[in-house]
Amino acid sequence: MVRYLPAALLALLSASFLAEASSTYRCNSRLVSLDASTAEVRSKCGEPTSSSLIGYKQVIDDYGYAQEVPVEEWVYGPNHGMLHFLRFEGNRLRQIESQRGN
Repeated sequence: MVRYLPAALLALLSASFLAEASSTYRCNSRLVSLDASTAEVRSKCGEPTSSSLIGYKQVIDDYGYAQEVPVEEWVYGPNHGMLHFLRFEGNRLRQIESQRGN
Protein backbone atom coordinates (compact mmCIF):
# COMPACT_ATOMS: atom_id res chain seq x y z
CA MET A 1 0.00 0.00 0.00
CA VAL A 2 2.80 2.42 0.90
CA ARG A 3 4.47 1.60 -2.41
CA TYR A 4 1.53 3.12 -4.35
CA LEU A 5 1.33 6.33 -2.30
CA PRO A 6 3.94 8.29 -4.33
CA ALA A 7 2.21 7.37 -7.60
CA ALA A 8 -1.17 8.40 -6.21
CA LEU A 9 0.22 11.73 -5.01
CA LEU A 10 1.82 12.35 -8.39
CA ALA A 11 -1.47 11.61 -10.17
CA LEU A 12 -3.34 13.96 -7.83
CA LEU A 13 -0.84 16.78 -8.37
CA SER A 14 -0.95 16.25 -12.14
CA ALA A 15 -4.74 16.42 -12.15
CA SER A 16 -4.72 19.69 -10.21
CA PHE A 17 -2.16 21.13 -12.63
CA LEU A 18 -4.32 20.17 -15.62
CA ALA A 19 -7.37 21.80 -14.05
CA GLU A 20 -5.39 25.00 -13.55
CA ALA A 21 -4.06 24.90 -17.10
CA SER A 22 -7.60 24.84 -18.49
CA SER A 23 -8.69 27.92 -16.53
CA THR A 24 -6.77 30.27 -18.85
CA TYR A 25 -6.22 30.56 -22.58
CA ARG A 26 -3.24 32.29 -24.17
CA CYS A 27 -3.84 34.16 -27.41
CA ASN A 28 -1.68 36.79 -29.08
CA SER A 29 0.65 36.84 -26.03
CA ARG A 30 -2.31 37.75 -23.80
CA LEU A 31 -4.22 35.66 -21.29
CA VAL A 32 -7.95 35.33 -20.82
CA SER A 33 -9.32 33.63 -17.73
CA LEU A 34 -12.57 32.04 -16.73
CA ASP A 35 -15.31 34.63 -16.04
CA ALA A 36 -13.95 37.00 -18.71
CA SER A 37 -16.60 38.74 -20.80
CA THR A 38 -17.09 38.08 -24.50
CA ALA A 39 -15.95 41.66 -25.17
CA GLU A 40 -12.69 41.11 -23.25
CA VAL A 41 -11.97 37.84 -25.07
CA ARG A 42 -12.73 39.40 -28.46
CA SER A 43 -10.48 42.41 -27.73
CA LYS A 44 -7.57 40.21 -26.60
CA CYS A 45 -7.94 37.32 -29.06
CA GLY A 46 -9.73 38.81 -32.05
CA GLU A 47 -12.59 37.18 -33.89
CA PRO A 48 -12.95 33.41 -33.38
CA THR A 49 -12.49 31.01 -36.28
CA SER A 50 -16.10 30.00 -35.73
CA SER A 51 -18.84 30.61 -33.21
CA SER A 52 -22.23 29.07 -32.62
CA LEU A 53 -25.19 29.48 -30.32
CA ILE A 54 -25.55 26.16 -28.48
CA GLY A 55 -28.81 27.03 -26.74
CA TYR A 56 -29.98 28.58 -23.50
CA LYS A 57 -29.42 27.76 -19.85
CA GLN A 58 -31.47 28.75 -16.83
CA VAL A 59 -29.42 30.23 -13.97
CA ILE A 60 -30.30 31.80 -10.64
CA ASP A 61 -28.99 35.35 -10.32
CA ASP A 62 -27.58 37.03 -7.19
CA TYR A 63 -31.09 38.06 -6.12
CA GLY A 64 -32.59 34.57 -6.40
CA TYR A 65 -34.42 35.12 -9.69
CA ALA A 66 -34.27 32.63 -12.55
CA GLN A 67 -32.71 34.02 -15.72
CA GLU A 68 -32.29 32.38 -19.11
CA VAL A 69 -28.88 33.09 -20.63
CA PRO A 70 -27.44 32.19 -24.04
CA VAL A 71 -24.75 29.50 -24.27
CA GLU A 72 -22.20 30.07 -27.05
CA GLU A 73 -19.13 28.15 -28.16
CA TRP A 74 -16.23 29.93 -29.85
CA VAL A 75 -13.43 28.05 -31.60
CA TYR A 76 -9.92 29.44 -32.07
CA GLY A 77 -7.26 27.74 -34.13
CA PRO A 78 -5.81 25.59 -35.32
CA ASN A 79 -2.71 27.00 -33.62
CA HIS A 80 0.23 24.60 -33.91
CA GLY A 81 -2.28 21.82 -34.52
CA MET A 82 -4.49 22.64 -31.52
CA LEU A 83 -8.11 23.75 -31.53
CA HIS A 84 -9.34 25.77 -28.54
CA PHE A 85 -13.01 25.71 -27.54
CA LEU A 86 -14.31 28.53 -25.35
CA ARG A 87 -17.82 28.19 -23.90
CA PHE A 88 -19.69 31.26 -22.75
CA GLU A 89 -22.81 31.33 -20.59
CA GLY A 90 -24.51 34.71 -20.39
CA ASN A 91 -21.53 36.44 -22.06
CA ARG A 92 -19.09 35.08 -19.44
CA LEU A 93 -16.35 32.55 -20.16
CA ARG A 94 -17.21 29.37 -18.25
CA GLN A 95 -15.16 26.59 -19.89
CA ILE A 96 -11.92 26.26 -21.87
CA GLU A 97 -11.00 23.04 -23.66
CA SER A 98 -8.28 22.21 -26.17
CA GLN A 99 -7.81 19.26 -28.47
CA ARG A 100 -5.48 18.27 -31.22
CA GLY A 101 -6.92 19.12 -34.65
CA ASN A 102 -6.80 16.84 -37.68
